[in-house]
Amino acid sequence: MEPREVRVKEDTMAGERHVDHKILKVFAENKINVPGPEAAERRRQVNHLRQRLEGHIAAHPAFDLVKLRASGSTAKFTAIQRRGGGSDADVAAYLRTADSAMDEATLLDWLRERCIEVYGDTKVADDFKISQHAVGITLRASGLKIDVAPVLYTGEPDDKGYLVTRQGTRVLISVTQHLKFIEKRRKAAGPGYAELIRLLKGWIRQSKLHDPDLRCKSFLLELLVAHLWETGWNGEKLQVDDYPRAIEQVLAYIVRTGLQTPVVFTDYYAADQAAPSHEPIQVWDPVNPDNNVASTYLEADRLRLVDHANTALEAIVWAACAPTKGDANDAWRELFGPTFQGA
Repeated sequence: MEPREVRVKEDTMAGERHVDHKILKVFAENKINVPGPEAAERRRQVNHLRQRLEGHIAAHPAFDLVKLRASGSTAKFTAIQRRGGGSDADVAAYLRTADSAMDEATLLDWLRERCIEVYGDTKVADDFKISQHAVGITLRASGLKIDVAPVLYTGEPDDKGYLVTRQGTRVLISVTQHLKFIEKRRKAAGPGYAELIRLLKGWIRQSKLHDPDLRCKSFLLELLVAHLWETGWNGEKLQVDDYPRAIEQVLAYIVRTGLQTPVVFTDYYAADQAAPSHEPIQVWDPVNPDNNVASTYLEADRLRLVDHANTALEAIVWAACAPTKGDANDAWRELFGPTFQGA
């Protein structure tokens, strides 16, 4: 069943609010953003992995290591704290096939063995887990989790290469172009742009506690914010310096479009190059016109995400006109959980 529509007056957020931009900014700094010491430890651990991994791959010549690149939310400045502490880091390992007979479907298993060699007897086998497209390494002492994604390098510029899934499927990516895509918008919009994304990720993190079946990858949120930064919503620019209003805009977009409006970016290809798609949600990778980043989302996934956005939108609309600070804070806890502290 489609979620009910929320009718929000144009001036809903215009008056005095008990929970304003400054309060959400403090909350983000304390509960959402990755603290400085954790960020420093993350860089140290990633550098350790980089230095050691090169030698271990060289000793096993099925693949040659061409380069390692920081990628994902950490490199984009949109990473958030993991629930229970710690943070994540993503590394793309660009590899060139040295053995033409090597089966790409076994690449993740091969890379996992190399990562195990890096840490020797200091870790157990369960600390190295293979996901759809990466080897996850859990560092228990620091709480850090590093995802190492193998990328087949073919010599193309801009760090283009092919991300390899567990089934051996190739997906064209470019770490450099992905970073430039978000950096261009972050520089134009200011620091509020990335922090808005982090707050929205905090909302999804809390929502998944109540609904483990909810699907909303970080990259999808980043692209929705990028789209609204370009197009605005309901005749208004995305208010990245007014977090309550900006969050309302993003949620209203999700609810009222139902995520059924195709989203295409033209930084690196023309809009008409995007491959035809019939999936319920259609948001194309800005560097790969053949890749709908939501291609695996089913209709039930779309409806579930829209319903969660609708519930959150109702909460912050109520918070904007709540009679007391306590009422407003309770409404925002619908989005961010019991750790949210307002005025």
